[in-house]
Amino acid sequence: MATANIPRITYVPLEQMDERMQAEMKRCAEHGTPRPESSAVRAHSPEAFWAFADSWKSVFHGGVLDHAIKDLCRVYISRTVKCEFCGNQRSEKATAAGLQEQQYDQLLNFETSDLYDDRHKAALAYAEAIAWGSQDLDGLWERLHAHFSEQELVELGCFIALTFGQQSWIRLLGIDHHQYMAGTGASMAPGFETAEKLAASKADGGYWAAPSHA
Repeated sequence: MATANIPRITYVPLEQMDERMQAEMKRCAEHGTPRPESSAVRAHSPEAFWAFADSWKSVFHGGVLDHAIKDLCRVYISRTVKCEFCGNQRSEKATAAGLQEQQYDQLLNFETSDLYDDRHKAALAYAEAIAWGSQDLDGLWERLHAHFSEQELVELGCFIALTFGQQSWIRLLGIDHHQYMAGTGASMAPGFETAEKLAASKADGGYWAAPSHA
């Protein structure tokens, strides 16, 4: 049986990083998405650290597509692959844009939910198809082209692919929040802002990743 919340790859100590990497780690601690734990694992390989950090900055925090749509797709992937580390984070930028917590709660049932408009649902169908395939590719692409430009579709597709690969890997690492550079609840979902709240939320029967929700 796997041991929960025990990092399978160690965190690189902050003092062993160069100044540029330390600055990025401090940004992660202060603003999140990503939070510092996953970045401290990637720091074992500076090339991997910067390949991810630079790509994430470009396609998640930058680009032309609505940031809130990207964050919904990010958390959809978290929930569908059961990456708790990523699924318990929220983008401060998406929250500031008006995204509500209830919109995260219904992601796995997005097609039948009235919390998303047709554009949201098309984007989430794209995420679902990238992760799990689609039986109706013609219908999917007709839907996507009705709501997004080709530039937006490329940006969103590359972002979903990046987060799907990363989260599938992060799920295996055994990392959790408040284990590295602790002391800030930046970008954490409501109820997960401290180690104590995180433990209590995970112990609750309504926790989104509880076995009963599988």
